[in-house]
Amino acid sequence: MSQSNPVPTDEQDEKLGVTHENLQGWIPSLASDDEIRAALEKAFDYRGDLTITLKNGDKIDGYIFDRRSDSPRLSDCIVRLMPKDKPGRISIPYSDIAGLAFTGKDTAAGKSFEAWVKKYNEKKARGEKNIGIEAEPLD
Repeated sequence: MSQSNPVPTDEQDEKLGVTHENLQGWIPSLASDDEIRAALEKAFDYRGDLTITLKNGDKIDGYIFDRRSDSPRLSDCIVRLMPKDKPGRISIPYSDIAGLAFTGKDTAAGKSFEAWVKKYNEKKARGEKNIGIEAEPLD
C-alpha cells in the first residue's frame, strides 16, 4: 500500500535542495557549553554576517567560514571568520565568546532548488525565453 504524500527521504531532500532556516535577527542563549556549540554550528551554516561579542566586551562583525569543534574543551574549539570592516581572517576560541547575534541578511534563507524549479516553470508557462539560473541581488 502506498501513501499519496510520502515523507521525503534524505536523498530526496538532497536532490531538491533543503530550505535553509531563517535565523536573521536571532540572538541565541549561550548559557551552557552545549548551547554555545549548537549556536556556532548554526552560525557556520548561516550565509550572512554575524556579530560576536567577546567576554572582554569587544564586538566583531563578520562572516564565519570555518570552525574547529571536535574537542571536548571549549578553549580548544575555534571559530574562524572574515571581519566585515578589515581584511584578513581571525580565529576566536569558543571560550572567549559571550554573545552571538545573527545580524546580516542570510542570502540562503528560503532558497532551495525546488523553489528555483517553481520559478523556472512559471516563467516557461508565461512564454519567456532564455530562462537560466540567475543569481539574485544581494542588496
